[in-house]
Amino acid sequence: MSSAEARDGVSLTNLDQTLFADAGATKRDLIDYLEAVADHLIGALRDRPLSVVRVLRGQDPFMQKNLPKYTPEWVARVCMWAESSHRQVTYALGNDRRTLLWFGNQRAIEYHPTLALADDLGRPTHLVLDLDPPEGTEAFDLAVRAAFLIRQALADAGLAGAVKTSGSKGVHVFVPVRNADAEQAAAATRAIAARAEQLDPALATTAFIREDRKGKVFLDSTRAGGATVVAVYSPRVRPGLPVSFPVPWNDLESVTPRDFTLRSALDLLGGEDAWTSSLPAPQEIPAELIEHGRTIPIARVQAMHEGKRRARARRSSAGGES
Repeated sequence: MSSAEARDGVSLTNLDQTLFADAGATKRDLIDYLEAVADHLIGALRDRPLSVVRVLRGQDPFMQKNLPKYTPEWVARVCMWAESSHRQVTYALGNDRRTLLWFGNQRAIEYHPTLALADDLGRPTHLVLDLDPPEGTEAFDLAVRAAFLIRQALADAGLAGAVKTSGSKGVHVFVPVRNADAEQAAAATRAIAARAEQLDPALATTAFIREDRKGKVFLDSTRAGGATVVAVYSPRVRPGLPVSFPVPWNDLESVTPRDFTLRSALDLLGGEDAWTSSLPAPQEIPAELIEHGRTIPIARVQAMHEGKRRARARRSSAGGES
């Protein structure tokens, strides 16, 4: 079998190369997967600025936002100003199969779209809670228990969401919303996390500083505004190439992340997009949820100030020692 070929007019090369150590898959396996899952994956990527994680031979993984100059002209794109780097960034839009094949040939393994569409970046289409369990053999079970806390907090606010594995050790809860700007969505996400934490503070925490989590599941409410989240059906750069995969709420307690890999996911797809069918219709965010969230400090900002305070305390303590 040749290690070079063309599909949909896209030249594919070095197909028999291993993707990375512990991947258990070749570049051909990745491209075969992306081609097979394209209709499902494009549904999550379409018209959203896209960042990808690439793994070049002999190099560490890196996230690519700006399209390289050699990108084919037929790859859809959008130019945006990036405040963090103070420059224009040209993002791809993962709108068709050819684009996915081209990215696969670039050894792009992970696909991270924005939570808003390119033509309305100030209005996220989803709230996202990223549930990150502590290290350990029971990590995923803890994340699942925390997901049900999120589900209860949502129900108490009159909202509903869908759940997927993150492709790593945790889970993501997505809540489709409408008519909310980025600030409102971020506030509501903080409020949901805080309410879920209150339901079982021995299990879950909103502590952004890792050392403060004390073995609990971190309810990450920072996936808001301009943030990205790994797309459903995207592979992850992890041993065995796990895939972020939708799971019905009723099945969540009976699965593990190892059930969904580059090789096994295709057998589980079926004709219908399970993710699209599991998502509720976009919902209005209750005003009281937004107002509650506005009373909660932004986690990253609070953590930054707390980190500085602790650093000053350590310097003061060290200076006072004899």
